[in-house]
Amino acid sequence: MSAEGSALPRVPLCEPVLEGNEARYLAECLSTGWVSSAGPFVERFEREVAARLGRSHAVATSSGTAALHLALSVARVGPGDAVLVPALSFVAPANAVRYTGGIPLFVDVDPLYGQLDPERLSELLERECVRSGGVLRHRSGLRVVAVIAVHLLGHPVDLDPVAGLAERFGLTLIEDAAEALGAQYRGRPVGSHAPLAVLSFNGNKTVTAGGGGMLLCADADHARLARHWSTQARS
Repeated sequence: MSAEGSALPRVPLCEPVLEGNEARYLAECLSTGWVSSAGPFVERFEREVAARLGRSHAVATSSGTAALHLALSVARVGPGDAVLVPALSFVAPANAVRYTGGIPLFVDVDPLYGQLDPERLSELLERECVRSGGVLRHRSGLRVVAVIAVHLLGHPVDLDPVAGLAERFGLTLIEDAAEALGAQYRGRPVGSHAPLAVLSFNGNKTVTAGGGGMLLCADADHARLARHWSTQARS
């Protein structure tokens, strides 16, 4: 509350601006019958987002959370595996970990920007984890497999030290850029640094399609596997 007793003004995440070709494109979808998860618009969207972020492969999904689920599955996170996630975040990363049967281990964020703190991540890995037989285990006994770096509210995580720790400890790094499409880290767009990255196009995101998400991959096999799983694993 302010000194006058009134509520402080709210700062919205992102308010959608729909004033371009949206109506024409929607009419084209209706007239052609491509109104679901396939078709020329989806394929074009994948190509253009991948090109914009400098990624080799992009797989459109039904939501950002679905993209996170696919990223964790591609990283081979399974039941009982631990994934490191920031303590301050939207609930989707932790939920996606649970969808795989994994366990989220929370890492504190830095006090200035609220992003995943590389120093706290280093402390957890060095003090609470031990490598035995080629497997990194937390003191709880859980196998530690991956770390999700969430670019919270448009601000990039300090990725270089996080990526260095992931490489040093053999963890798969996943960028969650759902809230930060358009932001840059050291001159490169977020979503272009880690082997796997995810975007969201929900109504409150920087770019919206009303819903949907995307998985960005550096590896062609990861992209093929993700696309296979995202279409019900039909063969």
